[in-house]
Amino acid sequence: MNSPQTYMDKSESGDVAQVRSIYQQLLQAWNDKDARKMADLFAENGNVVGFDGSQMDGPRQIESVLGQIFADHPSTATYVAIVRDVRLLVPGVALLRAVAGMVPRGKSDINPAVNAIQSLIATKKQERWRIALFQIPPRRFMAGRN
Repeated sequence: MNSPQTYMDKSESGDVAQVRSIYQQLLQAWNDKDARKMADLFAENGNVVGFDGSQMDGPRQIESVLGQIFADHPSTATYVAIVRDVRLLVPGVALLRAVAGMVPRGKSDINPAVNAIQSLIATKKQERWRIALFQIPPRRFMAGRN
């Protein structure tokens, strides 16, 4: 499976690079349909707000729900993304914002109907970054507001 495409500034701090890396790992786990790897990236009290507004709370529920999605939909689309911003809000808390698209299995172009602006909040505990919140709201293009 191809790795999700993200772009890194070579001058990024270690923490910023690590947050960017955890996001890339998240997308790769989705592309590999690996619910356990995805869930393992989350803090014990981590949350997901899905594209459809659904919510998952904690790694166990994240793994369970995603495992069912992957079982029920074996041809899930793959993510591609461009990270727009990674900021340390305070020591040990970071915000990542990205634009993401999905390429349907067997296709080579992004399906624009499911483009999204993704937000990820990560926290660092005992020198390890984990996802506290991952939101995937759909991107709606509005004339003059993109």
